[in-house]
Amino acid sequence: MGSKIERVDDLKAIKIAHLIQESEAEGYRFLTRLATDYADGTNRFNKPGEALFSIRDENGNVVAIGGVNQSPFSEDTQVARLQRFYVLDEARRKGVGSLLLKEIVNHSRDAFKKLTVRTESSKADAFYRANGFELDDSTSETTHVLNLSK
Repeated sequence: MGSKIERVDDLKAIKIAHLIQESEAEGYRFLTRLATDYADGTNRFNKPGEALFSIRDENGNVVAIGGVNQSPFSEDTQVARLQRFYVLDEARRKGVGSLLLKEIVNHSRDAFKKLTVRTESSKADAFYRANGFELDDSTSETTHVLNLSK
């Protein structure tokens, strides 16, 4: 699958309704929250170090999205949170998720020392571990941590 990573500066400028629909069918509401929070200004991934990225397939369709925010669960501004990370089912197990995560991690290294995420999915647990995250459920809002220090 030919993939193109893009930084998303305006979520309204890209089509993600199909991602929202599929994620909701799978029982996940976080992409609905992405759209809602972006529309009302709650989260536009525009604080220092923050960014939102998407991946398009060879036809120009968005097949994955994810971003990084300053962690809302830490007073340490050097702690980031992986947010709203989703890959369409048709693009899974093809390296798209790893490519997107690598872009987010590389971007985050310039602004943060640690990247955290929370998941309840065993598949996501395996994905994050395979991509360098360590299991860390020492707090209720985090399941995995990646140390970004060089």
